[in-house]
Amino acid sequence: MAVTNPMQFAQQVRAEVAKIVWPTRRETMITTGMVFVMAFLFALFFFGVDQITQLILTTILSLAA
Repeated sequence: MAVTNPMQFAQQVRAEVAKIVWPTRRETMITTGMVFVMAFLFALFFFGVDQITQLILTTILSLAA
């Protein structure tokens, strides 16, 4: 690794930070909403899978009893 002095390092850090493109408030709100919607949809999906699995297992176990 190349050794740089602290001043060069600080300049390089400033140059890299200047390249960052921060999302707008609108973009942040839209992506946050999308995350909540997807989490809700996945929760519904897994709830459905859980209910179907429970129904199948209950049916199988009641036949064995």
